Amino acid sequence: MKKLVLIFFILTSSFFIASSQSNIICTDTSAQNVMLGKYNPNTYMAFPVLNRPDTIFQGINNRISPDSLKSYIFTMASFGNRNTASDTISSTFGIGAARRWVYSKFQEYSFENQNRLLPAYLQFTLNVCGVTQHRNIIAVLPGIDTTDKSIIIIEGHIDSRCENVCDTTCKAEGVEDNASGAALVMELARVMSKYSYNNTIVFMVTTGEEQGLYGGQAFVNYAKAKGIKIKGVLNNDVIGGIICGQTSSAPSCPGYGDLDSTHVRLFSFGSFNSAHKGLSRFIKLEYKENLLPFVSVPMGINIMSPEDRTGRGGDHIPFRSGGFTAMRFTAENEDGNANVTDTAYHDRQHTTRDTLGTFKKNTSVLDSFFVNFPYLARNTVINGNAAGMLGIGPKQPDFNLTTAGDNTLRIQITKQTQYKQYRIGVRSSTNDWDSVYTMTATLVDTIKGLQAGTYEVSVMSDDTNGVESLPSTEYSTNVTATDDIKGLSQNIELLQNKPNPFDFATYIGVRVTKPTSYHDAYISVKDGSGKVVKKLPVKLNTGINEVLFEHGYSARGVYIYSLVIDGTTKESKEMIFAN
Repeated sequence: MKKLVLIFFILTSSFFIASSQSNIICTDTSAQNVMLGKYNPNTYMAFPVLNRPDTIFQGINNRISPDSLKSYIFTMASFGNRNTASDTISSTFGIGAARRWVYSKFQEYSFENQNRLLPAYLQFTLNVCGVTQHRNIIAVLPGIDTTDKSIIIIEGHIDSRCENVCDTTCKAEGVEDNASGAALVMELARVMSKYSYNNTIVFMVTTGEEQGLYGGQAFVNYAKAKGIKIKGVLNNDVIGGIICGQTSSAPSCPGYGDLDSTHVRLFSFGSFNSAHKGLSRFIKLEYKENLLPFVSVPMGINIMSPEDRTGRGGDHIPFRSGGFTAMRFTAENEDGNANVTDTAYHDRQHTTRDTLGTFKKNTSVLDSFFVNFPYLARNTVINGNAAGMLGIGPKQPDFNLTTAGDNTLRIQITKQTQYKQYRIGVRSSTNDWDSVYTMTATLVDTIKGLQAGTYEVSVMSDDTNGVESLPSTEYSTNVTATDDIKGLSQNIELLQNKPNPFDFATYIGVRVTKPTSYHDAYISVKDGSGKVVKKLPVKLNTGINEVLFEHGYSARGVYIYSLVIDGTTKESKEMIFAN
């Protein structure tokens, strides 16, 4: 993970990064052809074909091994320094030894699974800390149906760093950040390649994340140049630790030494009608319905409001910026905000202290570990279940949404009408669905008895195996007790903030039903004393326009937010903070 200056560089200079990367190639032609959908599935068909949903998610849950994850992390730590620009010649030290070892493990997994997994490097040229050639390591598992040529990516970066982002000789084991994410990807490649999926799945271990998300950007550039379609990206970064540091990037953990091994955070871009938030909701739903009934340690999955922690970022961002659906898994607790320039900074992240753990006094024997391997295994299972169901799921539908009076919503499926069943996700005040309804053997259904208010609704196809598609386009409407099809009484409406509150940030929306002429519009936020704490510029385009207000964990009581157009306050609402 990297600091704000690099995120700013990525977001404001994406053209420079994209154009400065060159010679992006996949080193294996077969792997490339599979990602393009130009292959005969029979060439890679398993015997037997294991593709029932319960076989997949129960197999993943039973076979993911904390001990395997531990062994991968120990090996990655042994390479000493995995900086993007570190040694590529040595067989025991540096990024070259690390990536060759990952590649060899992918070869091993392929041999164990009928040679169906295709290892390769994604090689690219870019000057990073004085070194110009770099390689992501990928393993491509061919889908058994080329009708939908889109691929699914599970990724985590392998590069590590110390206080100096270009130090290639320091002790940089990078255990939490991010041997934990790379180990997760490797373990899923081992376990998931036993099963078959309609979509191709790509297991990718990236480099160059710490200097500028370069490995993720390289694959985005490659995919766009080649015309590779991507169904979804699951990025894993800082995913195995359970200890809260003295510092951590907001949304922060409770305080120094707090332990949490039963929650995980899902970060993604946007709010209303965000495909990225839709992917996060899909991940949580699949866990709740497939795994929660029989796992030994239940996990709480928190869908966060922002795309990442404040001033931070990861390899999901280049994919989102490139127009692909992507999200990020991160541990609930995090050891450090990576502010290594602060002389008072004593946490582990982005330092030589990001190691395996602590040693027994006066010995070389590890006494305790900074990564909790059972916790990492549970997060690995959540990833695998989501990617597996995404890989065998049906096509996304579309629908018409209207209100029908008497506190009722009417849903009519208009696209992908071939399925016997659909799931309707309805949410009001949080990032997650309040309820998920099921409509069976019909293309038109109603939801009755809703309280008056604003609702966001999306629909998923549900096939004969009970597997959902990704959520459709999300539509918003007001439910009233009168027969009002649009549910709106004015052309410009200030919406209730969402979530209210859930984490350290909240989205404020403005619904515009007709084109409007204006010079300046913003959201004014005032605290309980009436002091303006933030002015957020907002656009008034037709539809729903949203701004993100990062209130932090220090906010208390009732805040007032107002829509101000050309100097005139049009409407105000309350938001309540109780954290």
